[in-house]
Amino acid sequence: MKYQPLSPDFYINNRKNVVSEMKENSVAILVSNDEYPRSGDTTHSFRQNSELLYLCGIDQEESVLVMAPWHPNPDYREILFIKNPSPEMVVWYGHRFSKEDASGISGVKTILFTDSFESVLHDVMMSSKSVYLHLPENPRLKISHPTQEIRFAEKLKNEYPLHKYKRLAPILYPLRNIKHPEELKVLRRACEITGDAFMRAAKSVKPGKYEYEIEAELTYEMLRQGAAGHSFAPIVASGKDTCILHYIKNDKKMEDGDLLLLDFGAEYANYAGDCSRTIPVNGRFSPRQKAVYNAVLAIYKETIPLFKPGMTIHKINDYVFKRMEEEMIRLGLFTAEDVKNQNPAMPLFKQYYMHNTSHFIGLDVHDVGQRDWIFQPGQVISCEPGIYIAEEGIGVRIETDVVVGETPIDLMAGLPVEVEEIERLMA
Repeated sequence: MKYQPLSPDFYINNRKNVVSEMKENSVAILVSNDEYPRSGDTTHSFRQNSELLYLCGIDQEESVLVMAPWHPNPDYREILFIKNPSPEMVVWYGHRFSKEDASGISGVKTILFTDSFESVLHDVMMSSKSVYLHLPENPRLKISHPTQEIRFAEKLKNEYPLHKYKRLAPILYPLRNIKHPEELKVLRRACEITGDAFMRAAKSVKPGKYEYEIEAELTYEMLRQGAAGHSFAPIVASGKDTCILHYIKNDKKMEDGDLLLLDFGAEYANYAGDCSRTIPVNGRFSPRQKAVYNAVLAIYKETIPLFKPGMTIHKINDYVFKRMEEEMIRLGLFTAEDVKNQNPAMPLFKQYYMHNTSHFIGLDVHDVGQRDWIFQPGQVISCEPGIYIAEEGIGVRIETDVVVGETPIDLMAGLPVEVEEIERLMA
């Protein structure tokens, strides 16, 4: 492993917290993500199911966690199924967890190989009245194919149609949303690596280079420091493409006078960093670029202190939207009179600021949680205002990750963000 797993006590406590909210005589079953074929006998890089990771820490394909706390056999009240690390498998694919490895990471005492799963599953189901399963409930996620979780749910309902089936997400998501100190430690490390990657990449930016060369600098520093790589497809957008919110082609030559918008993050120990910075390709902001940048920066600096208990993402948005109107009027994008006459359903600022200001961050870069959830200490949430003026080819976004508290903590507070700091860095 590139990282030290979180302590087994962390996973043990997470499972206890879930079990404490389960109905009597029920079972919860979580399955790992699929391996997706790429070509021939190769697959895309495996990314574990975040729910399974949160409850047992097993970062390996073909794993299943069963929690049946009312089972009459104490050995079956917690079971973790893993692949049998046969000598043949190890020759082809390298190290796989032994039973001792899996128990040491997860704190689960009963570790079985997956070839015994079906027989044990039948026993567990016969001792349970209801079954908790997880299907993704993130409104930002649209499932376009039957994943392992979906297929497993359909299989169980077909084979055991008289059981009651319940959603695990309403129990699990609020728990995942509040970060334990161990999680905050690895999130801080993910943000440190993200920041170092930015510092390396920014120093290599100059006219005539290609966006993918800057992406390579980001990737190199992340991997050099033990990250798995990017927590999402990185955005390295220059010129007019700074106004494309999810630009990921990263294939254009950077020109003198362009801005370069970077939106990226390192994934460390399966936790995501998420950062945006906007810098001038030639090392100096033009007067207009500087004016737009400073408008975004003012809102950014004012908003971070608002990430206190009792707030919501909706309230953050309300504040930022109002400030956007004010700054855009100063930039000459429209007038105060225009605002008075605008269609309330289509406010003018939305032409230049199309997204929301915040999302939750954790095991997923867009982590579980809803915009109306009341902020609580320990949540980690992005702050990312931006202004995008397509007709001028100027797009600016500044983003950091904030730990909610009476005194909010900016996890990337050490990164250059002022115009003068960025110009010095690039000089």
